[in-house]
Amino acid sequence: MDGWESIAASAVPMTGGYGGETYTVSAAGEDAVLRLYLRDPNRVSVDVALMRLVRGILPVPRVLDAKLVGSVEDPPYVLCERLPGVNLETYLPTAAEDQRRRIGEQLGELLARLSGMPFLRGGMFEGDDLIPREFDLGEGGLVDWYRKHAAAIALDPVRGAKLTVVLAEVDDQVVLDEVDDQVELPPERFCLVHSDFNPKNLLVDPETAIITGLVDWEFAHSGSPYTDLGNLLRFCDDPVLAGAVLDVVRRRAPALAEPLQRRAREADLWALIELAGRAAQNPVAAAARDLLAQMAESGELAAGRPDLDPA
Repeated sequence: MDGWESIAASAVPMTGGYGGETYTVSAAGEDAVLRLYLRDPNRVSVDVALMRLVRGILPVPRVLDAKLVGSVEDPPYVLCERLPGVNLETYLPTAAEDQRRRIGEQLGELLARLSGMPFLRGGMFEGDDLIPREFDLGEGGLVDWYRKHAAAIALDPVRGAKLTVVLAEVDDQVVLDEVDDQVELPPERFCLVHSDFNPKNLLVDPETAIITGLVDWEFAHSGSPYTDLGNLLRFCDDPVLAGAVLDVVRRRAPALAEPLQRRAREADLWALIELAGRAAQNPVAAAARDLLAQMAESGELAAGRPDLDPA
């Protein structure tokens, strides 16, 4: 590349995200995407390593250039090819039933591939060797995790107390699942988790309904194989798409234990609670807080969400 100035000259902020660090640019004779690393400059080497690791297995862009060390004035960055397609979030509302089913089948395949990329322990990746640093989640399970974020989530005391009852029941169920002889997936099994696996971060060819990209890997880590499924189903109310996802995951990732929908929603609670603490920052975080409030009111993990599982 000709340097930071030549890349930044044509930068146009991308819509759809909330970080304000991603831009479309023209570079090396082609359209590209420029991602700056202002909030977490050490993450750049992890993202480059991840995209190179999974390319050919998952639809991620080629890395065209990267600056792994920088400053506020000259920040680290990754320059990637711009993948074809449109954002899946904008595509789905007008997609026909057969198109949504086709999308769901492909999403299930991507989830199965992610679940098949194992690690020896869970945690956030620290560098380009992709060795996870174990999470500090405390010893009190989801109840303790919620209490750490309760002030930021700001539910009223009555709802907060009701929510801890729901979370305690989930904690108890997880313990029962771990000692159940029928569970095929031991708790020490970890895999690659995208951690933001939802339509906002997926691209699709609108003519063929073929998934063309899975982007934004900034939260990827080693974790539960149910986490990405839970993220995808968090706000989903489409039984056609979700049913296709779950059907393919069952066939292509048979090591995952039933019931898939419940386990996915349980695994998603860790991220949901953390996200709800940022409700003032963006609409997705506000929706996460609303979902926790609905769990408190209903006394159920489903929180009024439809049963999307055809099994």
